Amino acid sequence: MGEYQLKVTIDQDSGFCFGVVYAIDMAEEILAEDGYLYCLGDIVHNDEEVERLKALGLRIIEHAELANLRNEKVLIRAHGEAPDTYRTALENNITLIDASCPVVLKLQNRIKTSYDANEKILIFGKHGHAEVIGLEGQTNNEALVFQDIAELDNVELPQNITLYTQTTKSMEKFYGIKDELISRGYNLKANDTICRQVSNRDKDLPKFVRQFDKIVFVSGRKSSNGKVLFEVCRKHNPNTFFISSASELDKATFSPNDTIGIAGATSTPMWLMQDVKAALEQF
Repeated sequence: MGEYQLKVTIDQDSGFCFGVVYAIDMAEEILAEDGYLYCLGDIVHNDEEVERLKALGLRIIEHAELANLRNEKVLIRAHGEAPDTYRTALENNITLIDASCPVVLKLQNRIKTSYDANEKILIFGKHGHAEVIGLEGQTNNEALVFQDIAELDNVELPQNITLYTQTTKSMEKFYGIKDELISRGYNLKANDTICRQVSNRDKDLPKFVRQFDKIVFVSGRKSSNGKVLFEVCRKHNPNTFFISSASELDKATFSPNDTIGIAGATSTPMWLMQDVKAALEQF
């Protein structure tokens, strides 16, 4: 223990969701057999974990590179993919290792069914997010994606609309959007498609974070879920600090004998939170 004698506890409910665990397990198994594996986009929105897997032979590629690849294995990460990706793989004799999260696949199927029924589809999600791109693909990119209700203020919508949400969005915000659209007079078919493993963390985190003097929230900066859960932590404990690795810790942030809680996103590996704990205990 360092001179500050910090008392540090990791939230055991934080860390990878089952979809990410499944994708990484698949990748590690093939890397152990073949020595390398292509992955379409970052396997998880956490730079530290991506670098760990790159050291084992994971090769991150983008869609433009997929089009030029032939006769290889390519991992589809938990975020899922649009139909075009599967067509390209078929044309190029690419073996897809499909680690799409079952929750995301179910959502893709529901959106495709709505699209085939000629419904006007709105998706509450982050523009350009991998999961959202896959969802848009089910509608031939005709769905309207928005991150904030204000984006719809000057959009002419039909009277009947169908609302879906990216699986990692805030439940509170989703239901606020639902109520607002109804109040604007639309006939709304609202589908709560938020992953319950994610939404349950929204509920469990407040109790955890209120127990400590300070909270260190560990997440990749590209993680949508990380942004949501960080705000949950900060709402219930204003002394919450966002970091992506132990190297970003600042001793001046803490005081002797502080109690510290460590929490993370569904894309944050437990080993990284343990590294942060070890670093804090050295202060």
